[in-house]
Amino acid sequence: MIIGGVAAGPKSACRVKRLLPDAEVTIIDQDSLISYGGCGIPYYVSGDVSDEKELRNTSFHMTRDEAFFLKAKGVTARTNTRALAIDRTTKVVHVEDVHTGAKESIPYDNLVLATGTKPNMLPIPGADLDGVFTISDLHKAIAIKERIARGEVSQAVVIGGGAIGIEMAEAFSDLWGIKTTILEFMPRMLETHLTESGVDVFTSEAASAIEGENGKVRRVVTPKRTLAADLVIMAVGVRARSELAQAAGLLVSPMGNIVVNERLQTSDPSIYAAGDCIEVKNLVSGKSSIAPMGSLANREGRIVGDNIAGIPTRYKGWIGSFTMKAFERCIAATGLSLEAALSEGFDAAAVTTAQSAPAGFRQANPQGAWRSGFRPHGRCSAGPHRRSGCGHRPGWHHRRPQPIGNGLRPAFCHRP
Repeated sequence: MIIGGVAAGPKSACRVKRLLPDAEVTIIDQDSLISYGGCGIPYYVSGDVSDEKELRNTSFHMTRDEAFFLKAKGVTARTNTRALAIDRTTKVVHVEDVHTGAKESIPYDNLVLATGTKPNMLPIPGADLDGVFTISDLHKAIAIKERIARGEVSQAVVIGGGAIGIEMAEAFSDLWGIKTTILEFMPRMLETHLTESGVDVFTSEAASAIEGENGKVRRVVTPKRTLAADLVIMAVGVRARSELAQAAGLLVSPMGNIVVNERLQTSDPSIYAAGDCIEVKNLVSGKSSIAPMGSLANREGRIVGDNIAGIPTRYKGWIGSFTMKAFERCIAATGLSLEAALSEGFDAAAVTTAQSAPAGFRQANPQGAWRSGFRPHGRCSAGPHRRSGCGHRPGWHHRRPQPIGNGLRPAFCHRP
């Protein structure tokens, strides 16, 4: 039985069914929409992806819904079904129908927790006003796009300058022509490039309140200014949905992430966990933290399926690789930033170079900025960390004559 139906859950379900065709495999999810590419939500809002079903379609244009999983995969997917509690003694999960409230208990031999994350909300006045959104599921993405399409949004404020915040700012400004502002608490981000692309950026500045009229958002207030807004996106990070695991007595980290071993078993060997809800080891720093990446979730789901089917497979961690797009720039990094490396006690330095990115035989041969971190007196260095154009996001990892990560292939994670 699998709790959670977005990335790691469906992957583990289908892997188990492929390896154990006679197994009875059930996915439950409290939402009505499952198995979608959450990283594509900004591109659906922008219109690059015209229909939300494209985020749920296979490469051969079949929508991954309950009927698809049953007919094509032999997996029972129960949507609109919320898990209430796990009884580890009797090995049952107590669930309820979100519409009718009907309750039942479903037995399991092996259980997979793929409960994902939930978005952080700033504890400020006005955070509950109509027009304040987080980017947490397809339903909210649909609501945002419909509001824009009706002409109700002329000014947007994005609180948070991470990947989701930047991608949403691009969707509003570049594709819809909405006046967009990003507020970022940290002292730096991609402000030069974003400003040149038409987005107002204020760093070292936090929202202190959101104000509205007649229940609808109208302004975002900071200690320095007041910004008009018809729409506010709160993109200030996520935290693991681990309440079920905690209530069941499973080991959870101080940050709330589910603790697993290299086979992705929890503190109960018959219960596995995968995806954004688990704690993942960084192979550079040696420390564990949350790693909310769809590509990692799919890899972890496959590993869970292998282990349930009796194929011993280990997941040692990741090195922090990612890439994303911001208007005309592509940003990529792996490992630790120079600042993070220094804070972790590495004897670290960095060098920035500019060089051609594509193969030389191509007519278009743009320059890219690369920053590499390294140990001046050791054998550890960063791989290339690139942004096409000016600026960069630094990274850090161990590099030796053998493959990265003590013989492991690096896990390259992406946002399209």
